[in-house]
Amino acid sequence: MPSTSPNPLAHLELHTTDLEGARAFYSALFGWRPERVEAANRSYLALDLGEGPSGGIVECGTERALWLPYVSVADVSSVTEHAERLGASLLLEPREGPAGWRSVVQAPDGGEVALWQPKPATPLEETYVASSARR
Repeated sequence: MPSTSPNPLAHLELHTTDLEGARAFYSALFGWRPERVEAANRSYLALDLGEGPSGGIVECGTERALWLPYVSVADVSSVTEHAERLGASLLLEPREGPAGWRSVVQAPDGGEVALWQPKPATPLEETYVASSARR
């Protein structure tokens, strides 16, 4: 039986052609703290948005800057297929990254959303998170 709970927003990612300009603007406007993260031989600018979802900025060849919401799902492949059955176009097939699996779909109205399935935490990560919460 499908869950009746809403899927939470997990991450908000800005796609832009001006990473440094966006970093400076949002840091100055909202106090969002940027941190360069290296993973899988790639660099990513993570943003501490405060309470709520995580954030980040990606520099890419987008026509215009856009915010892409990542929604947490239990199984990225099955939810991607369900989105397609509902009329969505597949923009990025499900793929694995260092922290989980994602896909990107475009709804019939043109809105884009990423589907996100995090990898299970390892015992070491769970210990770190628990000890960090006590600080």
